[in-house]
Amino acid sequence: MSQKVVLALGGNAILQPKQEPTYENQYENVYSAATSMVDLIKAGHEIIVTHGNGPQVGLIIAQNEAAKADIKPMPVFVSSAESQGMIGFMLEQALKNKLKEANIDKNVVSLLTMTEVDKDDEAFQNPTKPIGVFFTEEEAKRMEEELGYDMKEDAGRGYRRVVPSPEPKLIHGVEEIKTLSEQSIVISSGGGGIPVWRDEDGVIHGVDAVIDKDRSALKLALQSDADKLMILTDVPNALINYGTENETKLERVTVEEMERYIEEGHFASGSMLPKVEAAIGFAKSGEGKESIICSLSDAVKALAGEAGTHITL
Repeated sequence: MSQKVVLALGGNAILQPKQEPTYENQYENVYSAATSMVDLIKAGHEIIVTHGNGPQVGLIIAQNEAAKADIKPMPVFVSSAESQGMIGFMLEQALKNKLKEANIDKNVVSLLTMTEVDKDDEAFQNPTKPIGVFFTEEEAKRMEEELGYDMKEDAGRGYRRVVPSPEPKLIHGVEEIKTLSEQSIVISSGGGGIPVWRDEDGVIHGVDAVIDKDRSALKLALQSDADKLMILTDVPNALINYGTENETKLERVTVEEMERYIEEGHFASGSMLPKVEAAIGFAKSGEGKESIICSLSDAVKALAGEAGTHITL
């Protein structure tokens, strides 16, 4: 049975850890990832693709910093838009080439997507998301004084700029995404979307923030009336008791069980926890809604119920 699936690609699908961040390396990774996405199309499913942008937006910000003596740096939300365009291009290019290889007549469209946040979100009072490169304590103090940046020490490696990570309130253009997805593969909301807010007159403004890609994928899945939210990771299943002799892979679990596992501290806050929280949020949205956490290579089998962690009410 054909299903509408929001597919959330992890950052490693685009750039592997410690890999040189060249265009060639990133395109090679994306081209490999496109194979599994095209397999979903072969199986008759409708897919909306979203993705992370952490390394890419960090590199763009680093380029801005390196050139700031001659060229004024762009705001973070502009860097987010740049990374969304770059990754969207690579995904669209790779998918079109893979579809051609498979003799499948289907279009691919990548959309620059704004994600609206609440300007009164508490995250703006407590910036926590590190971005860009590392600085010395002296450099960090100067940037706080001269540029008004929030700078924090990061795990003994130096100081980095931190920006707010507000909750996504609204994905812009979802009606168009829904229409396009009936005929095409749609790439949308990359990196959580370009963060914007509205003033009292309804005027849209960009804002320096980074929106969590898993929370944004959840919002996209809800707004687009998806049947499933599939969150792709480097591992085939979510695990409990990770790294112990009692390590157990989760296959079919309820929202209630997953919430208990969160309370027991089974999922790391910087990696699996946001994915599990997004998966729970989608599964809670109604009867028949299912979230899947799996590896990219298992995507087709997971949709057939033969792999991955499946979360339902």
